[in-house]
Amino acid sequence: MTHIGSLYAFYLMCTNAMWATILFAYVLSTVSVVGVTAGAHRLWAHKAYKAKLPLQILHLILFSTSYQGSIHQWVRDHRVHHKFVDTDADPHNSKRGFFFSHIGWLLLKKHPDVTTKGSTVDMTDIKTEPLLRLHHKFYPLWVLLFCIAIPAYIPLLWGEDLTNSFFIAVVFRHTFSLHTVFLVNSAAHMWGSKPYDNDILPTENKAVAFFATGEGFHNYHHTFPWDYRTAELGGYMFNLSWLFIDMMAKIGWAYDLKTVPEEMIEKRVMRTGDGSHPIWGWGDKDMHAKYIESSKILS
Repeated sequence: MTHIGSLYAFYLMCTNAMWATILFAYVLSTVSVVGVTAGAHRLWAHKAYKAKLPLQILHLILFSTSYQGSIHQWVRDHRVHHKFVDTDADPHNSKRGFFFSHIGWLLLKKHPDVTTKGSTVDMTDIKTEPLLRLHHKFYPLWVLLFCIAIPAYIPLLWGEDLTNSFFIAVVFRHTFSLHTVFLVNSAAHMWGSKPYDNDILPTENKAVAFFATGEGFHNYHHTFPWDYRTAELGGYMFNLSWLFIDMMAKIGWAYDLKTVPEEMIEKRVMRTGDGSHPIWGWGDKDMHAKYIESSKILS
């Protein structure tokens, strides 16, 4: 039904919707994805950095706009994915094809291994966190408020029609952001290079990284899952989540940001990479430093 509603929303965007509403929907879609990638993913699933209470609350609000289950549910599925990646125990096993790994895993019955082996994943930190327990318990209210009510109301402030507002800022925006994130599970496990580990399916896919605010550097992420950037290269242009976390660190809301030592990256590239790593001059420190600097749009 959401996809049918999104088609109708697209018709409205091409006919009588206000440009401000379309722009608002796009910006909110990007913001909600950051709530997933920088919040549920990098902060809570991987503990790649720490966040003070104001940032945690902000992450919960942004994540709730995406309507992807509670933090508890999202983290559980993602940790199972990493522990049993691309096996029957992986909730969105890419070996079952693009459609399954993209969205089919939400429509079909789970493989028994997802439940049995998934129970071995430690979720103690999430279960014992009071704020996350609150989010899990009252998740429907978080979604009603931050995914539906507020996004539908805001365009009314500049005179948008309620029908346009609901279908564009809620239905289309939600569907678009879902598919953006789901490309990480599908496209980024099928197409791209493997400069860090040629023996796994996750790849480096810049197109996915751009739309998924930095999550497309998937070969790096599955090789070094504790790095808060989820990438070595690409810079802020391809990794808005990295930029967001760095901005939060500047004001003291994010801290203990974990990264991977350059020496460890170099050794892994030389040992298991597919030879596609763009930095060819590992021994040339001037060349290496120049490439790193030029690859970051902002520092």
